[in-house]
Amino acid sequence: MKRLLAALFSIGLLCCAPPCSAQAAENQAAATSRQLLVMLRMPPPHYRPDGSYGGGYGEDGTRAVRRREAAALAAAHGLRLVDDWPMPAIGIDCFVMEYPGSAPLERMLDALAHDPRVAWAQAVHEYRGLDGDPLYPVQPAARAWRLGELHRASTGRKVTVAVIDSGVDASHPDLAGQIALRKNFVDGVADAAEDHGTAVAGIVAARAGNGQGIAGVAPQARLLALRACWQAAPRDTRCNSFTLGKALHFALLSDARVINLSLGGPPDRLLQTLVDTALARGMAVVCAVDPERADGGFPAAYPGVIAVTTADDRRVLPAGTLQAPGADIPATLPGARWGLVSGSSYAAAHVAGLAALLIELRPGSRPPWRTAFVTAARASLAAHGAVPQPGQAGSIDACATIARAAGACVCLCPDFLHR
Repeated sequence: MKRLLAALFSIGLLCCAPPCSAQAAENQAAATSRQLLVMLRMPPPHYRPDGSYGGGYGEDGTRAVRRREAAALAAAHGLRLVDDWPMPAIGIDCFVMEYPGSAPLERMLDALAHDPRVAWAQAVHEYRGLDGDPLYPVQPAARAWRLGELHRASTGRKVTVAVIDSGVDASHPDLAGQIALRKNFVDGVADAAEDHGTAVAGIVAARAGNGQGIAGVAPQARLLALRACWQAAPRDTRCNSFTLGKALHFALLSDARVINLSLGGPPDRLLQTLVDTALARGMAVVCAVDPERADGGFPAAYPGVIAVTTADDRRVLPAGTLQAPGADIPATLPGARWGLVSGSSYAAAHVAGLAALLIELRPGSRPPWRTAFVTAARASLAAHGAVPQPGQAGSIDACATIARAAGACVCLCPDFLHR
């Protein structure tokens, strides 16, 4: 293990320059500082030839008509129309509008709330990737979760996992051929392969058995690399309501079975509406717990999602929070490199991969996945003689969880299978 750590340091794998300039990130932050989101209801689908299209409007002038309507509304309220994105999965058009520097945001939102043309209006919130200190001794997650044995039962084959994060390096040796689709939803910051998204994607689905690097939890999953975040600096990954909303809506229309959100920030009505739709469709929405917020932050604290923190988190955790490997994790990094990462972002990535393994074993199942995981975690604790605390799940036993789904022994064969 010490030789591995020394090798990582000797070839410089633990440090990385940001792939986009700090100035570009500052420009993006400045561009959204005076913006808000305005939702307009879409007409019924049978009146919209673009009703089934998730990435834009039809070519018959529908978009121009809708933008003219939005521009007229913006002018009536002293706003400037900046951008838009149709979200037919939740029946709204989302418009980005800029308000004057002297105008209080609360006053603008109140005026829009009383306009009958507006479904709702909201601030553009900021979100961040939930990294931790990466410089701990190496503790391979593959050993903790016994991936080699799990993969004899399931590899996540053909299960679509949407990684909504910063840019993923699709040419990385451990990710080559693993990315079914890579799409950028961030305007103003050039598309790039970035640390956080590349690390999360690798933990979920890095190639197994290729003689180098790591093995993902679900190495045969079908990854959608949806860039909704950007790297402002090393270990500083940022997103906002609009970029995340566009990516979540795309994941909905792409029929992803698992959505990974390794990020945290304030509650947001647009994102809550999209998450509600995903949960109603039976998707597993896996979210990282924010260590700086007592309730875990949004989206981890939102009802129905699978909230995940690190296995070494000793705080009193919100009810039903799962714990998974999240410290000292070897992970893929841009430029054919590997390094050590820590934080709840990477714990969530483990559980997203585990969800893909379960779905391969039970492809027709669309249960409330949060309930399924919490039940499995509590049963695993009980099987090992532990008494779960009221309302809490604790560390999840990957072997026991997969064994129950497979109905057969996967790792060791304790008697919990017969309980």
